[in-house]
Amino acid sequence: MLKYLYIDESGDLGLRGSKYMIIAALLVDSPVQLDRIIKYMRRYKFKKQLRKAQEIKANKTSDPIRRYMLSKLNEVKSAKVFYIVLEKKKLCSQYLMNHKHRLYNYVAGKLAEHIILHDVDVEVRIDKSKGKQLLREDFNQYFTSQLQKESTIRKVTIYHSYSHSWSGLQFADLLAWACFQRFEHANSEYVTLIKLEQEVYHVW
Repeated sequence: MLKYLYIDESGDLGLRGSKYMIIAALLVDSPVQLDRIIKYMRRYKFKKQLRKAQEIKANKTSDPIRRYMLSKLNEVKSAKVFYIVLEKKKLCSQYLMNHKHRLYNYVAGKLAEHIILHDVDVEVRIDKSKGKQLLREDFNQYFTSQLQKESTIRKVTIYHSYSHSWSGLQFADLLAWACFQRFEHANSEYVTLIKLEQEVYHVW
């Protein structure tokens, strides 16, 4: 059996930026239903609004679009959402502070530890933000090791992809944004719209 995991983040890793950084992971049995939702939105429901949008980004799109996507996501069978929350004021490691890609890997690895799966293959797709091949390989190795820490996953395949080409990444972006609103701005109205099983973890 093959599971699909889509990962994106909201917030930043800079010490002078946001107070929090959130990584969200959307786990589904198949990407087909996600693709259908986005296609319907583009062709019919929000055709005019999305005509010039290469992709749907939560921080740039309209509130009706955000709410519609979350409501339709609730209809995706067996979908599950995981979040990891980094509260940056609790970060004490000078090493991680000075190496943002290492910090990102560390936080993503903490999330991976909590995604427990057995006897499945997992296809992981993450937004292609790590420009250098070496950084991507570093992430792949660490995330895979953490994902397999408590699980009995047969095979992990990780792809770094452009989010405009993958509906799952656009949903992961929205989920990360919704959780970010809760912690950064004390606004829980979007996460409460999500009726799927959600698990929230903290780095510390």
